[in-house]
Amino acid sequence: MARSGPGQAQKVEGYEPSAGGEIYLRGLSRWQAEDQREDLADLYVESADTAAGEEYHNREGFLGRLTDDVGKPGFDMMVAEATVAAETAVLVGCVFGFPVRRDGDWWHGFVGALPQNIEQLTASGHVFAITEIVVHPHERNRGLARHLQERLLADHQASLGVTLVSQTDHVTYDAFLSWGWQDVGELNRPPSLPILRALVLPLGERTEATPDGLAHNASTERPGEADGVDPGMR
Repeated sequence: MARSGPGQAQKVEGYEPSAGGEIYLRGLSRWQAEDQREDLADLYVESADTAAGEEYHNREGFLGRLTDDVGKPGFDMMVAEATVAAETAVLVGCVFGFPVRRDGDWWHGFVGALPQNIEQLTASGHVFAITEIVVHPHERNRGLARHLQERLLADHQASLGVTLVSQTDHVTYDAFLSWGWQDVGELNRPPSLPILRALVLPLGERTEATPDGLAHNASTERPGEADGVDPGMR
């Protein structure tokens, strides 16, 4: 699938937003994400299940995470905008993250042995970390999160999506499971961070040999890989 360039909106076929009209997905560069950080934070506050009086704290937390991730190599973001008639597009969702390094540092603190197929996909450079998915409550149960995560992962030719969720954040954990993610174990990175659950979204074909889809996805193969050439060496 061709990479969606920053600013190039693509209509989501067969999806109608709650208010009618159309939904478009658009990639943002790190600089565009920085320019829209306040709008993205507004969307996060509107979308989060926030206790009264915690809006400012949660907003600042989101902006801090966004700032950290924007600086990561390969950072990318996809936003969803709803249009109704000729009115201005309204931001209704976003997803962002970055490619996981091949050295396996992402899995630091994993409790027990990391599944071999996940280790192999990481070493091959086919893993992309999704660190945040935000969807407006009006679109939450309409499949928009799935569209966003799948488009971003497809654009990066990933065979596996990964994310980390605090073990105490049951709302986020349950949401990711509802979007097709699988829990593969626990990460413990004391003393400053809480215990984390490692979730993966396999994009490989589900077969009798790999019923969980945790295998290299041939459809995401980069040019040169079929004949053993590392694209990064070209």
